[in-house]
Amino acid sequence: MAAPSPSGGSGSGSPGAVGPPGSGNMAVSSMQDKRKELKLNFANPTLKSTAQFTLNPSGAQNPHMERLRLHSIKSSGKLKISPEQHWDFTEVDLKDLGEIGEGAYGSVNKMVHKPSGQIMAVKRIRSTVDENEQKQLLMDLDVLMQSSDCPYIVQFYGVLFREGDCWICTELMPTSFDKFYKYVYSVLGDIIPEEILGKITLATVKALNYLKENLKVIHRDIKPSNILLDRSGNIKLCDFGISGQLIDSIAKTKDAGCRPYMAPERIDPSTSGQRYDVRSDVWSLGITLYELAMGRFPYPKCNSMFDQLTHVVKGDPPQLSNSKEREFSPSFINFVNLCLTKDVSKRPKYKELLKHPFILMYEERTVEVACYICKILDQMPATPTFPEYVD
Repeated sequence: MAAPSPSGGSGSGSPGAVGPPGSGNMAVSSMQDKRKELKLNFANPTLKSTAQFTLNPSGAQNPHMERLRLHSIKSSGKLKISPEQHWDFTEVDLKDLGEIGEGAYGSVNKMVHKPSGQIMAVKRIRSTVDENEQKQLLMDLDVLMQSSDCPYIVQFYGVLFREGDCWICTELMPTSFDKFYKYVYSVLGDIIPEEILGKITLATVKALNYLKENLKVIHRDIKPSNILLDRSGNIKLCDFGISGQLIDSIAKTKDAGCRPYMAPERIDPSTSGQRYDVRSDVWSLGITLYELAMGRFPYPKCNSMFDQLTHVVKGDPPQLSNSKEREFSPSFINFVNLCLTKDVSKRPKYKELLKHPFILMYEERTVEVACYICKILDQMPATPTFPEYVD
């Protein structure tokens, strides 16, 4: 798992940093007990009726979220590194090797599970009583827990609830594609080869299709920072905190996601009757692939977010084409531009994309992804910085 940037990426923290102390068995004052009870969230499996986990203003409990909450608590303290390696664990079994990123809800640290020697990424989410943040946490956990058989989704190891805070342990991925592509283009002055883009496309579409077919979930936040990579050539999707449940393959919630990557029908719901489906993620995939292919975001810089969103809704969609900068195969150009079809009724869903010649070619084609990724990572500093990036 890489650091949230808004949700992705990672660098190297300061090795040897000391993790937070354990709670121990010391008695606490009644005031501290009350404070913990107010945190309520996940620390104590036997919640009182006055401290129920609610997700709407009326106070009525959401059965889906309650199921996720109870499942998460039941799974706490169980570490599954592989089918053969299962451990009971607490925070004292983890050694903090330093922070590798920070997001809105907490930090991501590199840690080692001392009994097994397994190095992990641990997303530490601060305790909160905010319902939306709790909902995002539970969604992220639920998707990770149920996706262990998908090689294109970051692997979940275990979860701890500690004094109200939540620690989510996953496999450690060295970086995310937002940092990777900026280093390739702006520092090295190079490009990402199309065959690498082919494997990125294949992995991401496979992950999204898995979410839809197996979990009935739409990701809703596809962007380079949420696609991770490692030295073995693995490319994996992460960050499911705002994933939406699909009802009859339709998502109803519209206020989620990173807006510059949003499909027109999500920014302006009047065009879609307040609803959208997996094709909104197909648009975001198209924006992401354009950005990785060209080394820049497809829309021009704007004075405000409103201007940028107006470009998406009112302007022509971005279209990939050959230029002086670089040339692409007709198959890749067609794939990206299909994803960026502005009329949602004509935009393909995953089943169509999986039959596209570009996808079929990279399902069969062997590409030395690991060799290429290692070559770039060996040059990247632990925490890369980039010169002013001009679109």
